[in-house]
Amino acid sequence: MQIPLEITFRNVDHSAALEARARALTNKLERYCDHLTRCRVVVEQLHRHHQHGNHYHVRIDVTVPTQELVANREPAGNHAHVDVYVALRDAFDAMRRQLQNYRQRQRGEVKTHATLPGGYVAELHPKKNFGRITTADGRLIYFHRNSVTEGDFDALTTGDEVHFTEELGEEGPQASAVRVTGRRAGDE
Repeated sequence: MQIPLEITFRNVDHSAALEARARALTNKLERYCDHLTRCRVVVEQLHRHHQHGNHYHVRIDVTVPTQELVANREPAGNHAHVDVYVALRDAFDAMRRQLQNYRQRQRGEVKTHATLPGGYVAELHPKKNFGRITTADGRLIYFHRNSVTEGDFDALTTGDEVHFTEELGEEGPQASAVRVTGRRAGDE
């Protein structure tokens, strides 16, 4: 780290043990990202309630080359945060996850969600309750009226753009979860 760790205690007596724990957890953060520029930790006691315990708020600000990451462990509703060490652990866990995500983005390892296959309605047989979709690779896929999940089978027309889930049916590939996604071809 280029700038030394800053630890601030607000409404909390300074504790050498708590400071040592924060330093140890900060050192662990450097395993997930070796480009930490700065780290600030604020440990704060929000209210002094003798009957409900003292809740602690921990905020961690970490600066990396392209941005600043913030982990805020708010005690609202979390009764475990009456223990300052639990609040500290939870805040550092949240920061660790953010640093892991940051490094994955830097390396280009971000998950991409697979898109559903698409095509166009090629045939409709309303009296027989089915139709066929032409896929991008030129195949014809059967679909039943009940497979149309978003939209109305009776409102479909040939040329409508659709996305679907393909599965193997009794007579070969068929589409399930058919969803209309675009205008009819040629209606633009």
